[in-house]
Amino acid sequence: MKKLGLIGGTGPESTLIYYKKLVYGANQLVGKDFFPNLSIESLNVFDVLKYCAARDYPALTQYLMQGIDNLVAAGCEVVSLTGNTPHIVFDALRAQSSVPLVSIIETARDAAKKHGFKKLGLLGTRFTMEEDFFKKPFRDAGMEIVTPAGCDFDFVVSKISEELEHGLVKPETQEGFLNIIQKLVAESGIDAVVLGCTELPLLFNGLHPAIPCLDTLEIHAEALLGAMELSR
Repeated sequence: MKKLGLIGGTGPESTLIYYKKLVYGANQLVGKDFFPNLSIESLNVFDVLKYCAARDYPALTQYLMQGIDNLVAAGCEVVSLTGNTPHIVFDALRAQSSVPLVSIIETARDAAKKHGFKKLGLLGTRFTMEEDFFKKPFRDAGMEIVTPAGCDFDFVVSKISEELEHGLVKPETQEGFLNIIQKLVAESGIDAVVLGCTELPLLFNGLHPAIPCLDTLEIHAEALLGAMELSR
């Protein structure tokens, strides 16, 4: 088994979901008397967002890299970020890291390709939806990514930062997201939607949009279990 390290706190709610999925997922794979040894370096999502807003990507890289180095010092042999937005500097982190990093975007892209999706809606933070770092791997694989526009864009951004990052799930917000997805289907012809923020599963728990949802956290967690090289 390889020890896994997680950059958590980006945000706390998704870190909790990752922990449970990985611990109990490993338990199911290996056996009832097993829980994996892993480490979490909890950083501040609001610092990440601050660096992104200022487009100070060298400082963001340094901030995340310090966390990765701390995980390596704790004996971690493979590392992952638990947020989509920090992947804006993933290539720089991968180049500097002394251990493998598992990309949430690459695993989501591979899942979308496996399902044969051609045009996907993307929901996430302002930076995930505005910048190209999430869209490019999908585009290079022959898929198109579209995002909400205007007030719908602002709605998604505000609800993630003001509610979901604090663990708040409101029925009216759930309804708003469903309406946005329906609009993307009607106006853009998407055949699936990417939940490109690892807090969005909180909101979509129990919801059933008319099209498939790619839960980046769920897909990523499955890939991380594989990267841990567990044995029965």
